[in-house]
Amino acid sequence: MKKFFLFLLFSSLVFSCAVSEKNKSSSVSINPFQYSTQKTITCSNGAVVSAHPLASKVGVEILKMGGNAVDAAIATQLALAVVYPNAGNIGGGGFMVARLSDGKLIALDYREMAPGRAHRDMYLNEKGDPMHEKSQEGHLSSGVPGTVAGLFSSHQYAKLPFEKLIQPAIDLAENGFAITEREASSFNALQNDLKNYNTVTPALAKENWKKGDTLIQTDLANTLKRIRDKGQAGFYEGETARLIMEEMKRGNGIITLEDLKNYKAISREPHTFNYKGYKIVGMPMPSSGGLLLNQMMKMIEDRDIGKMGFLSPQAMQLMTEVERRAFADRARYMGDADFYKVPVAMLCSDKYLQERMFNYDPVKATPSSMIQPGKLAGYESEETTHLSVIDKDGNAVAVTTTLNDSYGSKTVVGGAGFFLNDEMDDFSIKPGVPNMYGAVGGEANAIKPGKRMLSSMTPTIVLKDNYPYLVVGTPGGTTIPTSVFQTIVDIIEFNMSTQDAVWKAKFHHQWLPDEIMIERAVPEATREALRKMGYTVKDRGPIGRTEVIKVLPDKKIEAVADVRGDDAAEGW
Repeated sequence: MKKFFLFLLFSSLVFSCAVSEKNKSSSVSINPFQYSTQKTITCSNGAVVSAHPLASKVGVEILKMGGNAVDAAIATQLALAVVYPNAGNIGGGGFMVARLSDGKLIALDYREMAPGRAHRDMYLNEKGDPMHEKSQEGHLSSGVPGTVAGLFSSHQYAKLPFEKLIQPAIDLAENGFAITEREASSFNALQNDLKNYNTVTPALAKENWKKGDTLIQTDLANTLKRIRDKGQAGFYEGETARLIMEEMKRGNGIITLEDLKNYKAISREPHTFNYKGYKIVGMPMPSSGGLLLNQMMKMIEDRDIGKMGFLSPQAMQLMTEVERRAFADRARYMGDADFYKVPVAMLCSDKYLQERMFNYDPVKATPSSMIQPGKLAGYESEETTHLSVIDKDGNAVAVTTTLNDSYGSKTVVGGAGFFLNDEMDDFSIKPGVPNMYGAVGGEANAIKPGKRMLSSMTPTIVLKDNYPYLVVGTPGGTTIPTSVFQTIVDIIEFNMSTQDAVWKAKFHHQWLPDEIMIERAVPEATREALRKMGYTVKDRGPIGRTEVIKVLPDKKIEAVADVRGDDAAEGW
């Protein structure tokens, strides 16, 4: 016992005092073996909410060191790549929406893209039937990773050297951290997949993980050091790129050195709209989230939903109807706008949205067959992660990143220590044919080399009097836009507390399948009323893990993390 205590003490000291070989300043002071999870906090100087308490703590420490919200967001993402490997990543991609203290609005796209050797029919067998296992697991399912490029692209808005921002993640990977009970359960469930899809034994390959066990990831630490020392080229070129190429060869993947070297994060024009005096800032294509949120909010704007009440049959019915109409449009019209002309202006025009509600009946369900559909885009995993950050100067950042499925392709790059994504499954692998989830693929989202797959990720900032009011987002696949929609409505229309808006029951309708998916906490009286209106109501597990920061009238900051996971809110 004495030896174990000394090990913990030494490890904590090593972590707290670790120094960069290149940048000799001290790292953040956090004990990765003894930490707690905090779900809510009210503070004055800045806050971070993310999927793991250690990552949130890292972000706040960066704020204390003089970093702004972008610095904190970068450091938090890097820490999540270490402490939350099922969705935090450097082998995936994501989106960042930000409002800077000078009022500048930013939307940064670092979504993965199809490799140069990808083609429309790459997941079809000789009979033309879809091979879902190829698009969802293993080397062939991976798109070209965008996260590292996104981090460096966002760094232009930061204050601190990148070496300071990545060092906490290096320390966590090299010296280890104590895993949570949820992580232990998740790691144990992963073991068969690790055996099936890896040619080099990864750090997570161990039987019988339990709460408090130490996870050390030496290969990942070395990869992060190369990024620290060589910048973006430390990932997309050199040793790390060589290791990715070797992994592709071992598993018959198609990502090439040229794909890696040519990847670029893209600055896009944020998708913005007004709702009852608030300005809502979201992500444009290839995220469907900003446009879907726009459609749903504007379709309820003139219907006084606030008087209906939270989880009332009337409010749930109205929100369900606008959700299904928006998702029918998602299916037909939405994809990577660099490859497919998405009629954004039409889809969010007042005239069009009024017409979309012409057959809305407040007392009964509108059959999905009567809502003119597109062809529903393919399955999208719910294993994503979101972080919200704000600082004392009013810089606000919302970031959603993903590997797609939990642990992505289940393949770790041998010698580099990180999971590759399985994002290719977010394309329609065969337009017009249902996949294993019953979804039908649309032409707008067909596979093409260099194209970015359609996403539901919805990082969002709500401005009030042109100042950040809400910073919000969640994981959850196709449930992301509807959860963000409901959270904003809960706060703005139902005047709910931030905590209730995050923690209380959510529901989801995506046009097809023609059913309302609900969390168990939805009252039975509401369920029965919806059934009588003609809806199919289906229970399901937790929906999303919403992270919200709210700026109070006195400019104090309220941060709330979801109770559906290990998520944590930190601030100072």
